[in-house]
Amino acid sequence: MSNLLSLVTFLPLVGALVLIVLLRGNDEMAQLNAKRLALLTTVATFLLSLALLGGYDPSDPGFQFMEQGTWLGGLSYRMGVDGISLPFVILTTLIMPICIYASWGIEKRVKEYMAMFLILETLIIGVFVSLDLILFYLFFEGGLIPMFLIIGIWGGKDRVYAAYKFFLYTLLGSLLMLVAMIYMYYDAGTTCIGGCDVSLLKHQFDAGPVEIMGWQIIGGAQTLMWIAFFASFAVKMPMWPVHTWLPDAHVQAPTAGSVVLAAILLKMGGYGFLRFSLPMFPVASEIMQDFVFWLSVIAIIYTSLVALMQEDMKKLIAYSSVAHMGFVTLGIFAANRQGVDGAMFQMISHGFISGALFLGVGVIYDRMHTREIAAFGGLANRMPIYALVMMLFTMGNVGLPGTSGFVGEFLTMAGTFQVSTWAAAGAATGVILSAAYALWLYRRVVFGDLIKESLKTIQDMNGREIACMAPLVILTILFGVYPSLALDLYAASVEALLETHGAGLAAAADITVATR
Repeated sequence: MSNLLSLVTFLPLVGALVLIVLLRGNDEMAQLNAKRLALLTTVATFLLSLALLGGYDPSDPGFQFMEQGTWLGGLSYRMGVDGISLPFVILTTLIMPICIYASWGIEKRVKEYMAMFLILETLIIGVFVSLDLILFYLFFEGGLIPMFLIIGIWGGKDRVYAAYKFFLYTLLGSLLMLVAMIYMYYDAGTTCIGGCDVSLLKHQFDAGPVEIMGWQIIGGAQTLMWIAFFASFAVKMPMWPVHTWLPDAHVQAPTAGSVVLAAILLKMGGYGFLRFSLPMFPVASEIMQDFVFWLSVIAIIYTSLVALMQEDMKKLIAYSSVAHMGFVTLGIFAANRQGVDGAMFQMISHGFISGALFLGVGVIYDRMHTREIAAFGGLANRMPIYALVMMLFTMGNVGLPGTSGFVGEFLTMAGTFQVSTWAAAGAATGVILSAAYALWLYRRVVFGDLIKESLKTIQDMNGREIACMAPLVILTILFGVYPSLALDLYAASVEALLETHGAGLAAAADITVATR
């Protein structure tokens, strides 16, 4: 199917429009129909994305399923996927139906709630498949709007504050990136990220014309461009010290909002580093490597210590996410095969594990209407299935061998060790701290005597909740024992990325020598 990628991208948006325009009323049946339509749309999108996966050639490092055209008064419409973007497309389409099904108990403005998630799905997928700078930016920034509304309308008591903080942090960071993109267009003569007609570019190196995926700015301007993009992606991940919006957003967001935020939205920052920072600004990436390592190690250790002090389960898991994203940035800017492979794997694995942990918090919050750790204890006596499931994801969060969490952390540290022993040692300290806060949380919530009267009648996970968790359980174990499922998918694209990065460094070195 020639337009399969567009169909996967925009089918959720079509579902949202049908929801808004055609579904009338606000009675119980209308709400149920809204949930059913949203679930059907997200499941259909997931099945179509599997067709992308089935037709993808892992041995080809270039973009596949390419679609090109012109629309909206001359805006270039270029879309495609490679081994770096396809895993995130599949992750998005997998997580979204889980979020919809996990939200089955929602009662407030159901139609609008479901529509926001469908619109958000289109915008997220668009980020990963866009091959034009302007199109990428529109999708990248557009995702702020539905997430802002999800937190601000369906969140907790401080939802408005958290929503505005989320919006302003991410928007302000991205404004610098927009300025950099405008400069790139005037300097390179194109907004095409990849798969474009290289004859349209103004700049040529001695080896001939290059497309923007490998295009470089020479001199100090490259570092300025790197900083502009870094400001946007660092906030989105988020990196320390621009991470403070994340715990507030997680605590106030509804359960499904927290799942999307942790499992998918944070990955847009890491994807941006891989798609732009390494191939387009290789010299600046090397110059700023130690700076990124310092921020990453501080994030891993500091946020792990902060997590140990939390009394709210969601906030603890939120700080845990910041720490785990520190491993991702270490691996990416190590700029070697093990590091980038590990960073990719860590982001995919974190999507499974963090999403499941927030779902697990939602399960007991729906029953007790509190997330305070002190309010629980001894749940294993009444909720054995819940205890077993959460044990798996706690171990995955710690990085236990046999779970997907181990593979990503091990590869990122192995890649980092080749470049910086002190950074690898700092990351290893974070692994120990993650075991401390994760096991501390699990012990206080699940183990011990069931002494609180309010917990003595609590019910175990029902069929719907088990169905939401089941795919994540399977994938966490499967990727833990057979990581090649992911590694082989993006191996060729990662190799091509590193070759582009290395060629950029070599070209810059040649230019430096020639000008002496």
